[in-house]
Amino acid sequence: MLPPEVVRERYLAVREELGPSVTVVAATKYVDLEEMGVLAEAGIDVVGENRAQDLAAKHAEYGEAFRWHFIGHLQSNKAGLVNGICELVHSLDSESAARRLTIPVLVEVNLSGEPTKAGVEPDELDAFLPLAGDVRGLMTMPPETGDPESSRPYFRRLRELAELHGLAELSMGTSQDYEIAAQEGATLVRIGSSLFR
Repeated sequence: MLPPEVVRERYLAVREELGPSVTVVAATKYVDLEEMGVLAEAGIDVVGENRAQDLAAKHAEYGEAFRWHFIGHLQSNKAGLVNGICELVHSLDSESAARRLTIPVLVEVNLSGEPTKAGVEPDELDAFLPLAGDVRGLMTMPPETGDPESSRPYFRRLRELAELHGLAELSMGTSQDYEIAAQEGATLVRIGSSLFR
């Protein structure tokens, strides 16, 4: 983990680059509990956690320091815990979790067709959206690549789907391709390693 002043410098540079309409969500999957204080000291205000048990532990220690988002695969039996901590779930993709969540959500869409990726298939969105409560938008994870530009078609397609369904929020883009995501309309980007490693 880099020192807080370096993390702050990187965070502010990304925020300035993306502008006020894009929320930078610091992805904390690989940030240890003891390191969360560095993020708070650096002025990061929104964090995204992938695992419910890590979310609970980090929130118990740093609850008021951040606004909390859940960005990982959500098992329906963890929905109650997430409801009590988070302001937004980025990764809803099951009917059972949809029934248990009481907070705003983004529906994860599998645009790559990869069987290992989570998400609702694009042609299932019409049927899935009414099952979820407060849907604010969509999220996707394009295939891993060394070329950020190759993510553009996936981000563009997600924006088109969101527009088709009248949804305003788009969570797309990570450390490798957040600039492309912002160009294609992202309102939330999930950045980890490029901020603090």
